[in-house]
Amino acid sequence: MTDFSFDIAKGPFQPNMESLRTYRCPEWFRDAKFGIWSHWGPQSVPMYGDWYARNMYKEGSEQYRYHMRTYGHPSKFGYKDLIPLWKAERFDPDALMDLYVRAGAKYFVGQAMHHDNFDNFDSRFNEWNAVKMGPHKDICRLWKEAAKKHGLPFGVSEHLGASYTWMSLSHGADARGPYAGVPYDGADPANASLYRDNDAELMEHSWYTRNEKYHRDWYRRIKDVVDTLQPDLLYSDGPLPFGAYGEHLLAHLYNQSAARNGGVNQAVYNQKNADPAMYKVGVLDIERGISEAIAQDPWQDDTSIGDWFYNVRDEYKTAEDIVDTLVDVVAKNGNLLLNVTQRPDGTLDDECLYTLEKIGAWMQDNGRGIFATRPYRKMGEGAAALAAGSFQEGRAKWTREDFRFTADKDGAAVNAFLMRDEGCRQARVVSLGRIYEREIRRVSVYGEAAAFRQKDGCLEVELPVNRHPGMPMCIRAEF
Repeated sequence: MTDFSFDIAKGPFQPNMESLRTYRCPEWFRDAKFGIWSHWGPQSVPMYGDWYARNMYKEGSEQYRYHMRTYGHPSKFGYKDLIPLWKAERFDPDALMDLYVRAGAKYFVGQAMHHDNFDNFDSRFNEWNAVKMGPHKDICRLWKEAAKKHGLPFGVSEHLGASYTWMSLSHGADARGPYAGVPYDGADPANASLYRDNDAELMEHSWYTRNEKYHRDWYRRIKDVVDTLQPDLLYSDGPLPFGAYGEHLLAHLYNQSAARNGGVNQAVYNQKNADPAMYKVGVLDIERGISEAIAQDPWQDDTSIGDWFYNVRDEYKTAEDIVDTLVDVVAKNGNLLLNVTQRPDGTLDDECLYTLEKIGAWMQDNGRGIFATRPYRKMGEGAAALAAGSFQEGRAKWTREDFRFTADKDGAAVNAFLMRDEGCRQARVVSLGRIYEREIRRVSVYGEAAAFRQKDGCLEVELPVNRHPGMPMCIRAEF
């Protein structure tokens, strides 16, 4: 690193862990609770799911077979040949952002690049980008303009750190069959700008490369993202990458934000190292998973309606699944970032549209218990629970005994989410009985007063008919 110039912005943060651990999560993120993510790029073209750019070179995999039978063998038609087919010809970011706002999103995240080494913005350092080829559009810039027009903080996700080993399969060849021994197109040195020349390191050995040449490439590329797009949020698909390179990048992100915000950083950094010594430099992200209990520090669950990239084989999450997760996450001091899978032309299918409209209708009636809240002294009551930990998604067998709690920031009210009413017209909340809590002066559901009494060590509430059957109902208790 002795001959490398980092050239970071000056400000309150120094490029070392001691300084970065003084990070404090901004209020906008703690208040937002729900964000929408566009995990979108050339890998959406086949409409055959995540990791397509890698698995199309994995002999015997479903994506390899689909690719060979649809486009041809990867020695003849590789990922480089798929990229021009991504046109995004019906991409309407304003209309999509309007839909996401109606669904309740309070921030938006667009993908800057995936592990495929293709940039969705006008990159200074990578010719493989959406302005120079494919859509010939600055996808990230268009997303940012739409987000700001709708009043949403704008974030970007970077998956570049793993790309240096992830693309190694493109350098191989089939072991059997009609193309046995014929090199894939990634083996051609002429294609190294896309596929790398790092095939000595396989992903099975390391998610992140050990080659410092690529540490420097990552730093230049992601600094370009920060300088060009000035995001309110930056997400890395893994731990903070590459030692001092990551530390300098993060200090630069925070100092740039501070320069735009009166000396106070307002940027969020998401990374996936659950070691407190590491995650306190930003906001911990738990991929497709949740915290077991109320976390001391704000955190984020990132998940998707279906696969990460559009997949015709998908069985989507329902609106009920998503709202259940949101309520559980918020009760535990977290945010939910939801990917909505786009088709290659930029549109959403009818199932996604239906789900978002249904979530939006629920938010209209129950969102006061979600947005700008903080955890209550306990996260809930009842025996049912969602599995905790990353990649542990599932459903819970909720009953009318199960509640999740949030509280107003000033402590003036508690929001008790009845996870399932089961057709009953009365709720009993043990945790809000007078022996546990001070006297409640008013209870409301859907903004309308509800009859109640604090009796026999619990709060009893007369319920209206659930406007959203099979979904949680917010009971608001004011002191």
